[in-house]
Amino acid sequence: MTGAKVPVEAPVRVALAESVDALPDGDGWAYEPKFDGHRMVVLAAGSGVDLQARSGRVVTSAFVDLAEAARELPEGTVLDGEVVVWTGGRIDFAAVQQRAASTAARAAELARTRPASYAAFDLLALGGSDLRALPYERRRALLVDLLVPLGPPLQPVPMTRDRAVALTWYETLPASGIEGLVIKRVDQPYPSGRRSWLKLRHSDTRDAVVVGFTGSRARPQALVVVVAGDDAPVLSSPLGAGVRAEAVARLPEPDGEAPINAIGLGDITYTTVPAEVMVEVRQRTTRHATVAVVRFRLPL
Repeated sequence: MTGAKVPVEAPVRVALAESVDALPDGDGWAYEPKFDGHRMVVLAAGSGVDLQARSGRVVTSAFVDLAEAARELPEGTVLDGEVVVWTGGRIDFAAVQQRAASTAARAAELARTRPASYAAFDLLALGGSDLRALPYERRRALLVDLLVPLGPPLQPVPMTRDRAVALTWYETLPASGIEGLVIKRVDQPYPSGRRSWLKLRHSDTRDAVVVGFTGSRARPQALVVVVAGDDAPVLSSPLGAGVRAEAVARLPEPDGEAPINAIGLGDITYTTVPAEVMVEVRQRTTRHATVAVVRFRLPL
């Protein structure tokens, strides 16, 4: 961003979360729904707006509707949050991935047919002041004061400090595509680049969209997928016989080739396909490690 007047250096190192198996005990916690979308940082400066993916890649041209809305933000504002697309009252991760992968020529059309929403969960800067050292509860209050008057598509995520309410959210919101909870200390500064937040998911399986495969179309060896909540393609472990047979039947027609750096294999080339098919995957180590494809999701 040339001539940017934001006090947070780009690319922004976003806060990360560590997986837990239960809600923590005690007071001083804040609970937020964990949206099933793409992480995005919004940087608004006098020279315009930049939208940054978690990887640091600038994705402004793919989300022209959010960029336009973000021009209403005060100069020197930096937001952290999740971009989502709603379809039939449910978060549609495949639609988010299509938006993220769209060319500049298609971006305007997709903004009309699959408009994006931005669920903001933190405010890193406002009016040119760096807020990351402030406690979460103060940043949250400033975030709400900033976004509520503006309204959709930029909105603060819901938050509660009531453990019972958080448990109710955990049990009832998955029907809307909410994959769990993010849990934060109310007195905590923004933990750039560190896994200081907590996340509670419903299971160890997650949705992913298929963007390619290795091997032949008649006998794919592995799938290349983008896991919900991330924006970087990863190579799956070798497909089992049952999943391979379903892949042959379900994979869209190839539309090109692309490189990927695969753990244990180095740089390889895979066959790309349109982001139209969803699978369930199990992550065996970290979010950047190889994933195992459990099954294909039924078409919506």
